Amino acid sequence: MFIMSNIYVVNQDITTANVDAIVNAANPKLLGGGGVDGAIHRAAGSELLQACSAINEVNGKRCGYGDAKITPAGNLNARYVIHAVGPIYAKFSDPKVVLESTYQQALNLALQYGCAKIALPAISCGIYGYPPHEAAEIAINICQRKEYKNLEMTFYLLGEDMLSIWQNELAKQK
Repeated sequence: MFIMSNIYVVNQDITTANVDAIVNAANPKLLGGGGVDGAIHRAAGSELLQACSAINEVNGKRCGYGDAKITPAGNLNARYVIHAVGPIYAKFSDPKVVLESTYQQALNLALQYGCAKIALPAISCGIYGYPPHEAAEIAINICQRKEYKNLEMTFYLLGEDMLSIWQNELAKQK
């Protein structure tokens, strides 16, 4: 485990996190999918799908890119799941702005709902194609903002390569 004040990185499955809120790298429909999203939905059970289905849909989306929504966590060891929709890297003219907004919206919801411990994934780094080095820099920059200093944030990353990228970024930003 690599630590930077209130930011941690681990090579673990996010669905095993025992926290106040698990951030889900969701798609705009919020009904599950592949990668982290699918794993969280499977582990949380039907209650999560029901909660997501209850969110009003606008033009086929329950959550826009760069935004986040919160639901109960179902069977997870958390009170909430914060569904954060990051950018599809190749489809946005300025994906950095969208990814920054995604992390901000997720962390703002965590604060609004009284959360202290948050589990985060590498949003948009899977099928959405965000380069992990760039994503790590953006995520850690957002997490270091003073408004989030009282949150304990742990990035749950899969694989030694991804862990190394995030550890290196944390070391650079010390």
